[in-house]
Amino acid sequence: MANSLSCVVDMTSSAPRVTHVIPGRASVTAVTSLGDDVFVVRYDSRDQVEVYDAVTFRLQRRLPVPRLSESYGLAACASNKCLYASNYLDDLIHRVDLSGSNAVTEWSVGSVPVGLTVNSDKNVLVVIQDERKLQKFTTHGSQLQTIQLQPDIQSPRQVIQLSSGQFLISHVGNALHRVCLVNGKGAVVRSFGGTPGFGLFVGLAVGEHGNILVADRGNNRLLVLHRSLTNAHAMPVSVDGGLKSPLSLWYDKSRGRLYVGEGCGSRVIIIDHLKHSTATQV
Repeated sequence: MANSLSCVVDMTSSAPRVTHVIPGRASVTAVTSLGDDVFVVRYDSRDQVEVYDAVTFRLQRRLPVPRLSESYGLAACASNKCLYASNYLDDLIHRVDLSGSNAVTEWSVGSVPVGLTVNSDKNVLVVIQDERKLQKFTTHGSQLQTIQLQPDIQSPRQVIQLSSGQFLISHVGNALHRVCLVNGKGAVVRSFGGTPGFGLFVGLAVGEHGNILVADRGNNRLLVLHRSLTNAHAMPVSVDGGLKSPLSLWYDKSRGRLYVGEGCGSRVIIIDHLKHSTATQV
């Protein structure tokens, strides 16, 4: 059952701190990190992924990814030493070798792949927007599983597989905008959200204590959603001009750091000290 939203700003805990802002000229459609590298894809990616230093936040290089057009999903895997990017227009997943060669391979997926993630088994999980399904692949593109989502999950955008094996999915359909907990058969177990105007939930990340970080693009804010999907609060973020259509999220657990990619502001906003950001009953 979906929950109505009553948001408060929790000022009882230490507020997250904006450490740095990486500017740009185009929407940040996906962001992730691995070690000291921060990977960024913009709306005008032009067959490349920007790589920034995670300490200085300076642009280090650009990874060439032939045929990469629009991408709304990036994920890096330390075990397989590679970067994955979804190709929204050409229905592809690109795999970039990060061990030194930067070799790029690709494989076909369903119609309109958007968010993707690497699960605990080091497999790639991809959201197929137009077909309302999840596809799971090995690191080299062999398909392992397809999960059809139930009909009211329209326009799914992002997915995270939890240690329980269940999935967190954001979706922005015409009737409902929600974050859903979904089982292995594609059925909704619990959800948080409501009708359009309630929020436009796009990017997802899981922070400390299992709390869910949500990019609410429609309301220019970040939400911290309790892992039970029963209550939330707005995360206070102090940045020049305020958040401008937050679109993509990545949480670096090793640093306790959240990367926020903006749709309209075209910035990557880096927020540290998230270990104290917890959801409280409202």
